[in-house]
Amino acid sequence: MVFIFAETAETVHIPYTAITIIFIFLATALAAFIRRRSRDKCLKDFARNMVTLEETSGKTIWGKLRVENTGLEFVYSTKHEDQQGHEETSYILYKYEYPNVAALIRYHEQLSDRNKKEREKELKRTYHPTLLRRLKRKTANVFKTVRDSVMEVVNLLISQARKATPAGAVLSSQDKYVTQMKQELMGSMGTSYEPLLERYIGNRVVLELIKGDNIIEYCGVLKEYTADFIEVMDVDYESKEDEPAKKADLVVPRKYGVIRHLGE
Repeated sequence: MVFIFAETAETVHIPYTAITIIFIFLATALAAFIRRRSRDKCLKDFARNMVTLEETSGKTIWGKLRVENTGLEFVYSTKHEDQQGHEETSYILYKYEYPNVAALIRYHEQLSDRNKKEREKELKRTYHPTLLRRLKRKTANVFKTVRDSVMEVVNLLISQARKATPAGAVLSSQDKYVTQMKQELMGSMGTSYEPLLERYIGNRVVLELIKGDNIIEYCGVLKEYTADFIEVMDVDYESKEDEPAKKADLVVPRKYGVIRHLGE
C-alpha cells in the first residue's frame, strides 16, 4: 500500500510540473510574438513617409521612415558620403536611443502625391470624428482598461499557485524567468490609456514642446498618443527661430511635449 501511495503522489506531482513548464513556455512565446509585431501607433502613422528626425543633440536626419518594434530606420533618397569618405544609404535609431529623440517632423511639402492624399484622408477622419469613429475608439479603450488589469491578475494567480499547488516550488525556483516573462508581456502590451487626453482626440489643441531652454507652443489636431509619444497634425512648425514656419505633422516624446490647452 505504501508503494502504491508513493506512486500515486508522484503521478500527481508530475502533471503540475509539466503544466508549469508549458505555461512558462507558452507565455514567453506569446510575449515574444506580440513584441515582434507591436509597433508604437504614433510612429507607425509616419511609416513610409519622408520624415525628419531632430535629436536632442541638435543632429538632424531625413529619410523615408521604416518602423520596427526594435527601432527606426531612415532611408535616404540619395547616397550620402560622410566625413570618412564612405557612402551611407540609411540611418538606424535603436529603441534604446529613443530618449535622444526631440521630435519627428513630417513636412507636408516633402511628401509624395500619394502620401499627401493619404494624409489628407486621415486628417479628415481625425478632425471632429464621426460618432461611429468615436464609438470604435471607446470600445478599444474598454479593452485597454481591461488589459491594464492583466498583470494584477497574473500576479495573483502566480502567488496563489506558489502557495496552494505542488507546482509552487517550481515557480519559486524559476522566479527569475517568471518575472522576466511578465515584464516582456506587459512591455509588449504598451499600456497607454490617458483619460485627460482622450477627450481631446480629434480636436485642436495647444502642444507645449521643450526645445533646449525654451518652451514653444504649437497648435494642431491631436491625432494619437501612446505611453511614449504624442502625435499632432497640421502644425505650423519652426525648426529654427530664424526660419519660416512650415506646415507639418509632429510626433514628440511625452517627456518633452505635453498637451496644455484645448485650442478651439
